[in-house]
Amino acid sequence: MKFVDEATITVEAGKGGNGCVSFRREKYIEKGGPDGGDGGHGGSVYVRADENVNTLIDYRFVRRYNAENGEGGKGRDMTGHKGADITLVVPVGTTLIDADSEEVLADLREAGDTVKVAQGGHRGVGNTRFKSSTNRAPRQFTKGSPGESRNLRLELKVLADVGLLGLPNAGKSTLIRAVSAAKPKVADYPFTTMVPNLGVVRVDALRSFVMADIPGLIAGASDGAGLGIRFLKHLVRTRVLLHLVDMYPFDESTPADNAVAIVNELEQFSPTLAQRERWLVLNKIDMVPEDERQALVDSVVSALDWEGPVYVISAISADGTQPLVRDLMNWLEEHRAALAADPDLLEADTEHRDQVEREARERIQTLSERRRSKRKAEQADDDDFDDDDDDYDVEVVYTP
Repeated sequence: MKFVDEATITVEAGKGGNGCVSFRREKYIEKGGPDGGDGGHGGSVYVRADENVNTLIDYRFVRRYNAENGEGGKGRDMTGHKGADITLVVPVGTTLIDADSEEVLADLREAGDTVKVAQGGHRGVGNTRFKSSTNRAPRQFTKGSPGESRNLRLELKVLADVGLLGLPNAGKSTLIRAVSAAKPKVADYPFTTMVPNLGVVRVDALRSFVMADIPGLIAGASDGAGLGIRFLKHLVRTRVLLHLVDMYPFDESTPADNAVAIVNELEQFSPTLAQRERWLVLNKIDMVPEDERQALVDSVVSALDWEGPVYVISAISADGTQPLVRDLMNWLEEHRAALAADPDLLEADTEHRDQVEREARERIQTLSERRRSKRKAEQADDDDFDDDDDDYDVEVVYTP
């Protein structure tokens, strides 16, 4: 199945049913009086996160979703039936954004999270509601109000414990193949990985974590170069980042320069994300002569002024991957235990993650606005936007 992590759709709730004007007409009953029933409420639109869904591809083909309208009222004081609600199913980790106002409506982080995105219209009332001692044969009724309509942007960020970060051909896909059952494409050319891949890394029968591999970054990625931040945003919800460095690059670059370039892109994309727990993983060490390895490792560590964990591995032969996996599992378990035991630490962690979300969204929005401005400059003769507001007030209608 094709991985799709963004989609824009239009949702419209159902219109409320109109009230009915009717009078009782039965044999032997004189002056039966009004008996027009109320209409039914319009159906609403909900969005629910489902752990069995992993892509937004369905919303690329069907862009409009309408809930059912409420039925009109009928005689004999019969109320019209309520319009059926509709529930759109999205992957866990989907953010719902109003495409017109850029307001974040909801962030569905847990399976089963459900939010109403469009309220159904209210029903109209029949003429029975207007009867009184001075108005015994009312012919008034009200129409049902229209349902809400929204343009929604769905943004999916994969949920993983560990995220892989690095240049194209750094060996991220090879690593995830070596330590999990995931089988992303691997080849000897840049940008082999075009979409994120998730792999479940099992340390033993009862211990595992999820690792995310995203397409490689290049210089200028935070400004939209290459695949840009289209997939960099998927690292936002990870707990720890693995910065993979190719120790034997195919071009004339040096591992130290490549490592610094990635750190710069990460800091420009989100300074808060750059402060997240990050481990340095030096890959393809088997390609470097043994007498040169330590000097090369020292050059990368020195260039980054690195003080965190350092792992030297060969992903293709799985050399050094098991200690890395075990240490990651232990760190994740300790981190979860610490959050569960300390409410203040949990609050700080939540604020940190929310801040990363805000910075990532602001960066993405800034680039989107640049693109829109560029398109507007190229299309100076756009049609005027019709900004007429619909009147949602109750309207009383008199029948002749």
